[in-house]
Amino acid sequence: MSDHDIRRDGTGDAVVVGGGLAGATAALRLADAGVRVTLLEGRPRLGGLAFSFQRGGLTVDNGQHVYLRCCTAYRWFLDRIGGTDLAPVQDRLDVPVVDPARPEGRRLGRLRRAALPVPLHLAASLATYPHLSLAERASVGRAALALRALDPADPALDGVDFASWLARHGQSPRTVAALWDLVGVATLNARAADASLGLAAMVFKTGLLSEPGAADIGWARVPLGQLHDTLVRERLAAAGVRTETGTRVKDVTRAGGGRWRVGTETETLDADTVVLATAQRETHALLPEGALDAPDRLLDIGTAPILNIHVVYDRPVLRQPFFAAVGSPVQWVFDRTEASGLTDGGQYLALSQSAVEHEIDAPVAELRARYLPELARLLPLSRDAEVRDFFVTRERTATFAPTPGVGRLRPGPRTRAPGLYLAGAWTATGWPATMEGAVRSGLTAAGAALTELGRPHEHPLKETA
Repeated sequence: MSDHDIRRDGTGDAVVVGGGLAGATAALRLADAGVRVTLLEGRPRLGGLAFSFQRGGLTVDNGQHVYLRCCTAYRWFLDRIGGTDLAPVQDRLDVPVVDPARPEGRRLGRLRRAALPVPLHLAASLATYPHLSLAERASVGRAALALRALDPADPALDGVDFASWLARHGQSPRTVAALWDLVGVATLNARAADASLGLAAMVFKTGLLSEPGAADIGWARVPLGQLHDTLVRERLAAAGVRTETGTRVKDVTRAGGGRWRVGTETETLDADTVVLATAQRETHALLPEGALDAPDRLLDIGTAPILNIHVVYDRPVLRQPFFAAVGSPVQWVFDRTEASGLTDGGQYLALSQSAVEHEIDAPVAELRARYLPELARLLPLSRDAEVRDFFVTRERTATFAPTPGVGRLRPGPRTRAPGLYLAGAWTATGWPATMEGAVRSGLTAAGAALTELGRPHEHPLKETA
């Protein structure tokens, strides 16, 4: 049998490098199609940048992660690992938005949808949104209609920043801050001035202007580690995947005969297929010569940080699962009490702070002095509460930076080297750096590998096939 036949009959081995959502997805899909898979992860756990750790008696997520009903790939992933019931989606979009600078009685607004077709599903909410003037609300409607007409896949949009487009469509700085950035910062990890119009258009068209329920929010009611590590390990094992954590890959080289050799600190594995599901810089370091036309472009894909602030109070101070804030350095606040295992009558809140390059390295004492008074402004019940714990988690390279022009830098799943594929939220998924984008990249990379292997397969998501 020739080397080409070995690859085409689909019976060869595959090595997936990286155990985040992209790598786990690729490994599961390859294994489901009958390929023998080894998954290698350098960290002692799976889950990539969506994980949990222990702090005293608390199980803490490194950061708050949410998804939307339109995130069909991540919803497939949850179903595949048996986690759908552990990360439910709200029945209908409802986001409390607080502006502490406004008079009492006008501080709380809500972004919620009605049971009406697009774009009427948000019309009533926008019409009563107190954080914008009547004229600003009307301008949002006009801009939304213009945004709906854009094609996010148009390469011309990639080089334009979202803020400039919003300004040309009559959006005031207040409108950008109180509405567009409220959503955009959380989903893109960038403010409008630093975000590609193509990616912004994709987010708003898909989430808010496609189907009435597309933006309904889902999040884990259990620690992320239970989903992305424990359950994933179980499903990988059941699928026959050999999973090795704490295993750093040193190199990926040709093994001869069209096969690949993956070297670790303890062993060498030969395979017909290799999927590199690692961050862009790590992928660049592992790429064999000639695998990409311009490999250094990977190094031009910037990164953006996310800061997470964790506060444990001695009593409940928030009566809702989450809220967003405008007119405050606080962005989004989530109640993580039950998920963390806190049962002593206190309440644990997690603040998710995106696009915070200026704060990512700030000392904890400085962050405490800045954010506790802000929480007191936003949550009156916290003013008399005792702060039992205050700590910070920092992801300095949490996402790729969605800057104008980034689209031309993001490679697809195929390389010039047969049998070698790329996955990761930073690859050309059409999505920003989200859990959805990571899963989509894993599905696409595995699908490309199965096609080359000659293994019959059906893509689980028709729209990403």
